[in-house]
Amino acid sequence: MSDTRPGRSAVAIGPTGEPMTLDDLPPPNTKRWVIRRKAEVVAGVRAGLLSLEEACERYKLSVEEFLSWQRLIERHGVRGLRTTRLQDYRRPDVFSGQEMPLSDYRAEAVSGSRYQAAE
Repeated sequence: MSDTRPGRSAVAIGPTGEPMTLDDLPPPNTKRWVIRRKAEVVAGVRAGLLSLEEACERYKLSVEEFLSWQRLIERHGVRGLRTTRLQDYRRPDVFSGQEMPLSDYRAEAVSGSRYQAAE
């Protein structure tokens, strides 16, 4: 499933530090989104294996959902993608000392998105 379009990366470094190709990404029919699979999709988009739009179409994700994964990785590392015990991996809001709810993270990711593919 290789793509020869200009500017498209053929190999990326995955969340485990290993080389990753488009074939290493989760299958399009993925239903169970464990931490590793979410991190692989984010790494694939960042590295240019596929675009944000292609990832959302391939995995039936909303842009907001993908951006929330990306923001959680940026703020909390891969462990921030956990859905259980999520509060343990969140930093308090710097202004109020309170945790930000997930909906605020999503709104922030959409409004202040600095998404760029890795070079």
